[in-house]
Amino acid sequence: MATKIDKEACREAYNLVRDDANGVSWVTFKYDGSTIVPGEQGSQYEEFVSSCTDDIRLFAYIRFTTGDAMSKRVKFVLITWIGEDVGGLQRAKIGTDKTLVKEVVQSFAKELVITDHKDLDEEYIRNELKKAGGANYDAQTE
Repeated sequence: MATKIDKEACREAYNLVRDDANGVSWVTFKYDGSTIVPGEQGSQYEEFVSSCTDDIRLFAYIRFTTGDAMSKRVKFVLITWIGEDVGGLQRAKIGTDKTLVKEVVQSFAKELVITDHKDLDEEYIRNELKKAGGANYDAQTE
């Protein structure tokens, strides 16, 4: 059965993360049968990491504040999580399913596919965003 997405509900969740006023810094998009729907949301990155279990696949849209001594800015990352115990067919489908998510989640600085818990390390993600961010003025103070 072809995967579908609840665009309206997912767009609302996406906009929660983009809104500066509400404190939501991440949201997941999960599978409900063959439909992608909004999953959990929260304000602490560690909460997101704990939702990435070995038996699921999901997409996450996460807000980070990055920058250097000269400027701070908000950057967004789109993560595709594929747990270790996810079967081959589901792994294969996630690539095409991601195109549905990208119809809603259109603004992000970095896109990552992660299958290992160690790669969910917040510092690793921040470094990836820093690389994607352009000029780095921290080097002038070292």
